[in-house]
Amino acid sequence: MTKCPCCSGKDFNNCCETIINNESAPSALSLMRSRYTAYTKANAEYLYKTTHAKTRGDYNIREIEEWSKENTWTKLEIISVEHGNIKDTRGIVEFKAYYTDKNVQEHILHERSTFLKENGEWFYVDGINNPPRTDIMTKVMRNDPCPCGSGKKYKKCCEKN
Repeated sequence: MTKCPCCSGKDFNNCCETIINNESAPSALSLMRSRYTAYTKANAEYLYKTTHAKTRGDYNIREIEEWSKENTWTKLEIISVEHGNIKDTRGIVEFKAYYTDKNVQEHILHERSTFLKENGEWFYVDGINNPPRTDIMTKVMRNDPCPCGSGKKYKKCCEKN
């Protein structure tokens, strides 16, 4: 058995392979992991299909495939997960994806990704590269901007969940 590239510790056929083949992830985190795995397999079609319709136009399948193939993906590290469970309709996953480029230079893609669930399916919307560090000891007040980045007040957004 082959370990899944997403670093979950599970076998590939019991982890991301089933999500990629069925194109339905049960959570934002599982979609994020399967998308990382799709990059390791240069499965640009899956990456395109699991991108939300409102941002999908920003991506080109051929370019995704080329970029996936020219890099060697070495490790996925999950930093944090906010919401994105089965009953949620949005979620945020912060991660670091480690890879080596075609010039044998090592890189870390650090992103805070936003996911939406529509009609029972999770989609990647967008991400912030090299996100600012969040101080988890700072209390978010009801009228503060929501830390998820939605632009809404906390009381109208994540406090509800």
